[in-house]
Order: sequence, then structure tokens, then C-alpha cells
Amino acid sequence: MKINYLAVIVAAIIHFMIGGIWYGVIFGNKFIELIGWSPQKLEQVANQNHAKDYIIAFATSFVLVYVLAHFVQYTKAKNVVDGLQTGFWLWLGFVATTQLSTVVFEERNFGLYLLNVGYQFVACLLTGALLAVWKPKTAGDPVAQPA
Repeated sequence: MKINYLAVIVAAIIHFMIGGIWYGVIFGNKFIELIGWSPQKLEQVANQNHAKDYIIAFATSFVLVYVLAHFVQYTKAKNVVDGLQTGFWLWLGFVATTQLSTVVFEERNFGLYLLNVGYQFVACLLTGALLAVWKPKTAGDPVAQPA
């Protein structure tokens, strides 16, 4: 099994960027509403250094995508549809289910759960599709000849 590490890095960057767009541009206000931050708390958070947070977020994106790349290999996903299916099953089996426990046992907001797993759903689908179609070159692959 050969993992395309360049594809994993690019997919991890995409996964991370989807999170920024999801929680910033698209659902930023809804996220703040669902977690119940006051204007004072929001100002306090805005004034903090978030470098460590971004590093951790990227690391988790990288690990998720790296594991997804293995699933893409195991399922022999070769096209966009195969990659979408692999991303979906990974999301359903490991993200949606494990995150639901926090809602049930920690009495967290169900809307926040939906927002969080929605991000992972979109990100897993897109990165699964990318990993399925971007295969590593092998020694036997023909080299394109100039016209």
C-alpha cells in the first residue's frame, strides 16, 4: 500500500481551511450563539494568541486525513464517488457517532453537535474524493510524451 503524502498534506490543508470557512465565514455567528459566548467573552477570546490552537487544529486535520488515506487504500477507492463513499463511512462510523456521546452524556447543545459534525461531514467527503483520485505515481506509470 502506497500513500500519496503530497495528497495527504494538501487534503489536510483543505480540511483545515474548510474549518476556518465553516466556523468563520459561513456559521461564525451561529457558532457563537450556540456556545453561548457573551460579548465580553468574545472580546476576551479575540484578544488571545491562537497560534497553539491553529497548530492543534491542523494536526488533527492531518491525522484524520492520513487515516482517511489508509481507508481510501483499503477500500480501493479509485474515483470521486468511491472517495465520497469512503469519506462518508469514516465520518459516520468515527465522527458522528463518537461526537454524539458528548451531547448525550455531557448535555451539550444538539445544534452545536450538528454544526460540528456538519463541518466534518463536508471535509471528510471532499478530502476522501481528493485522496481517491490523486494517486501516487508508480515506477511503471507511463511518462507523458511531448506532442
